[in-house]
Amino acid sequence: MSGRTEGGAKDLDAGGNPLGPHIIAAALALTPLLPTPALAHASDRGHVLLLPTGYYIAGGAFAVAISFLVLALLPPAALDNFLRRRVSLFTLGDSPRAVVSLISFAGFALLIAAGLFGSRDPLSNPLPLVIWTLLWAGFTLLQGVFGDLWSWVNPWYGPWRVISRLVGGRRSGNERSRLPEWLGFWPAFVLFFAFAWFELIDPAPDDPARLAYAAGIYWLVSFIAMLLFGYDDWSRRGEFLTVFFSMVARFAPFERRDGRLSFCWPGARLLAAEPLPVSSTAFLLLALSSVSFDGLSKTFFWLGLSGVNPLEYPGRTALIGIGSIGLVLTFFLLAAVFALAVFLGQRLAGDRHSFGEAAGLLVWSIVPIALAYHIAHYLTVLLVDGQYALVAFSDPFARGWNLFGTANMMVEAGVVAGAESAWWLWNIQAGVIISGHLLAVLVAHGLAWRLHKQASRAALSQLPLTLLMIAYTIFGLWLLATPTAG
Repeated sequence: MSGRTEGGAKDLDAGGNPLGPHIIAAALALTPLLPTPALAHASDRGHVLLLPTGYYIAGGAFAVAISFLVLALLPPAALDNFLRRRVSLFTLGDSPRAVVSLISFAGFALLIAAGLFGSRDPLSNPLPLVIWTLLWAGFTLLQGVFGDLWSWVNPWYGPWRVISRLVGGRRSGNERSRLPEWLGFWPAFVLFFAFAWFELIDPAPDDPARLAYAAGIYWLVSFIAMLLFGYDDWSRRGEFLTVFFSMVARFAPFERRDGRLSFCWPGARLLAAEPLPVSSTAFLLLALSSVSFDGLSKTFFWLGLSGVNPLEYPGRTALIGIGSIGLVLTFFLLAAVFALAVFLGQRLAGDRHSFGEAAGLLVWSIVPIALAYHIAHYLTVLLVDGQYALVAFSDPFARGWNLFGTANMMVEAGVVAGAESAWWLWNIQAGVIISGHLLAVLVAHGLAWRLHKQASRAALSQLPLTLLMIAYTIFGLWLLATPTAG
């Protein structure tokens, strides 16, 4: 029954009381029962932390100044000698590697089961939190600090060793590769692009069941490829996580050679790297461009270009087409600008090396920038969603368990909120990006000297690439400072 008053329409219940509060209460009670899509990185838009404009202006000015000081004052030979220093630590054998990998595989299988049979909430199910937060955001940082941990903990090596021993399929060291050389690193490139599309464009990459199917199928396909082509061949050129993590690990201050672990300067191992072929050069540029597009795609600027009102964000499903185009265009734009910088550098220095050799060598200088932006971009996600992961580990199947005593732990969003926390985060993010730029310039300086033994020519060849690095550093700081939606 409803009643009307002269002052306006107001619904009343049988007792003459307003119906509004009852309807609101009922709607709130039923809201959790309504079907809703799982959103990628559910908590990373819950805290808006915009880097102050002054930070990226000051950071850009510092990047310009330090870049030209390096070009003008630092002798490449002295830099090369300094970065080649090593401190030997201890011997580290491969014996436990298969066991560690088998444990990792068992954990991966449990995560897949949790994705299929556990909570449907991506912040309560451990699978999305491990894949997107601990692996993609956190483990990349560990690789850049401690070196190639992935070769030990990846979930393929142990099972492959077991199967190889059972069937006697271990290859001899001089046997010809079963993976055609003409394929290069293109299998890894294609798979990494599919991964980036799934993470950034797919409507529900955090949906536990959807992610479980995707991760499980990828593990199985990669394992079959390792059995067909050999573990080393497919890991080196086909399995995109191994390719990506091995590139990141070259930045780490730890080097393992002939079973001996040594300490070196961060980025020093990049100076000894061999020129990359076109396919792996493209892979490294894709790694940087995809993370950059992740930040760009949420900005008011990009949404405005896409014809979307940022204040009325329509959701990922409505943006699949424009997002896919943006992901591709970001890669081609970065690749074109990088190629132009290398080409102009060769012309300035009168370089006689082939363009492919110069580009394949100088692209290693992108690694510090890619790693630095990856860390700065995902820092808040890691700090908040990492806590959700600790909670989810104690009850992976939503059965009311408390395996590790963390099921009732309160997630502290305050680590990325509040004036004091924001101040620390701003300084860490800006400092990481500027440090990555400085190290990239130093690495490029040393790599240019490998192409030009004359210091003046090395500096000239590096000038366009340095300008590109300055622009990308300012771009990275701007992404942290500009308003975002989603």
